[in-house]
Amino acid sequence: MPPPALVLDRTEPRPAAAVLVLHGGRADGPGPPSAVNLPGLRMRPFSRALAAATAGRGVVLGRVRYRCRGWNGEQADAGRDALRALDELDAVLGAPVPVMLVGHSMGGRAALHAAGHARVRGVVALAPWCPVGEPVAHLRGRDLVLLHGDRDRVTAAADSWALAGRAREAGARVCALRMPGGDHAMLRDAGTWHGLTTRLVTGLLGLSPLPPPWRPGWRAGVGSRRTPGRWPRAAEGGPRHAAPGAACHRALRGYQPRARHSARWGRSAPRVVSLPWPG
Repeated sequence: MPPPALVLDRTEPRPAAAVLVLHGGRADGPGPPSAVNLPGLRMRPFSRALAAATAGRGVVLGRVRYRCRGWNGEQADAGRDALRALDELDAVLGAPVPVMLVGHSMGGRAALHAAGHARVRGVVALAPWCPVGEPVAHLRGRDLVLLHGDRDRVTAAADSWALAGRAREAGARVCALRMPGGDHAMLRDAGTWHGLTTRLVTGLLGLSPLPPPWRPGWRAGVGSRRTPGRWPRAAEGGPRHAAPGAACHRALRGYQPRARHSARWGRSAPRVVSLPWPG
């Protein structure tokens, strides 16, 4: 019998919601993740940020434990583990609560794969692996946010935009956001990745307000115009506004992380603008 797929980091006596974090992996790898699991370590700052933002709000926090380090083709091992973790969460809580999934790379693919589960409200997918032809029909009615860096050399941002478009057509509420200079490991301007992800999760769970323009955007079906958002770089002279984007991207302008300066990058906190859909 395989070990549990669900690892709980925080339980609540009266749970109101849950967030599960899914780390990355490999395309192929039948063996278990290594003892020093670097993809898992990379997601710890996200878990810490989510824990701080949801303290005292009745939010159960956990992670998905994979049996294998790889997706492994049609076996879809990570996706199956994500579904198993959701079933285990149901059994532990004893009552249905809305669940948000936060997944990076292969974990993003696993989160999207499991999003059809009855308890899943939405997914925040970070640099997700979105192969051409990935199923999307099960995403109908879900809230999806895809963040992808334009310097990612591991997974393709264009594949994320393509999946976002197909998911929208299938009935999902979708927002896509391009992170200029963002690499696959999300190390450049990491604090913005952590902070924005946390704000999205708590907002979509209704624990903190989303900016007013976003709320009607989700109700109306976000992203009816094919325009992902974008974080501009200071080297470009600050924000450059192109044609107006969908409601979710206009609303993200209301998200302003604390001003920060990095000696390495020489930049302060960016703002979101809208750009035409790639391709």
